[in-house]
Amino acid sequence: MAPEPILLTPGPLTTQLRTRQAMLRDWGSRDPGFIALTAELRQRLLDVAKGQGSHAAVPLQGSGTFIVEAAIATLIAPGDKLLVLCNGAYGERMVTIARRMGRQVEALSWPEDRVVEPARVAEALRGDPAVTHVALVHCETTTGILNPLPEIAAAVAGAGRHLLLDAMSSFGALPVDLVTQPVAAVLASSNKCLEGVPGIGFALVREEMLAARKGNSPSVSLDLEAQWRGFESNGQWRFTPPVQVVAALVEALRLLEAEGGPEARRARYANNLRVLLAGMRRMGFDLYLDEAVQAPIIATFRSPEGFGFRRFYDALAERGFLIYPGKLTQAESFRIG
Repeated sequence: MAPEPILLTPGPLTTQLRTRQAMLRDWGSRDPGFIALTAELRQRLLDVAKGQGSHAAVPLQGSGTFIVEAAIATLIAPGDKLLVLCNGAYGERMVTIARRMGRQVEALSWPEDRVVEPARVAEALRGDPAVTHVALVHCETTTGILNPLPEIAAAVAGAGRHLLLDAMSSFGALPVDLVTQPVAAVLASSNKCLEGVPGIGFALVREEMLAARKGNSPSVSLDLEAQWRGFESNGQWRFTPPVQVVAALVEALRLLEAEGGPEARRARYANNLRVLLAGMRRMGFDLYLDEAVQAPIIATFRSPEGFGFRRFYDALAERGFLIYPGKLTQAESFRIG
């Protein structure tokens, strides 16, 4: 059997042995032991973002996009208007989801190599009183750019609007503090900075907002309010959960705590990035972004002239390393996580 590859990708990631070992048993999804595991999962997710007492943790079967779609379906009412701050493919995906859901939505866009500007956000909100909610991708996986969350959150709150934060590529490694940052909902998944396996998305939503959204979602399964009420009533998932994925995520969260929490993980990732950038520069590869806005999560490199990504990918794969091609619209590139 070939050795397991090292995943230098945006996600899923290479996982620790303990995380994988947690999947080596069966669980009854209605059993008290699994109900207790689900309760631990919800508690630990809130602990990462300091959301106890203000927000509810609502895990949902599926990928990160599932939880984004569920959040837009549940939290944005037909009479609301969503402003999506876009500087990459995942902001644009939120616009597509909102349109498909029949919600009022508008995009405020920047180039892929530029951060979202809080002053421009504030100006847009002053100019459009119909906007009720704003959506932001914290770390845009398209490039690895880090948008200035504290300043954007302050601008949105100052205008009396609600912020929905896509933290797929940041939650667990970059600071998301629900005590100091006015964020109505945080959306993330199991298989990125938490270093779990794919299969669960989750939302941390202000309880009063969630409680007011009964019947809002046009979907049965992608309904965060109904999912939350199910957990609150009996601790169970409404529909069959991926029990081994839940067990793996709980173990991954225990490992995050043992490592020292998000700050320690961020420091490890930042050191990895420094080593990566130094080595790539020696080989003549240029980072796509200015380092000042580069998150220590995933780095996008420009493809040199005449560069063949497939040959490069195959050579790395033969050595046990997997990377991803780029997702830029304006430049040939590849990504290393």
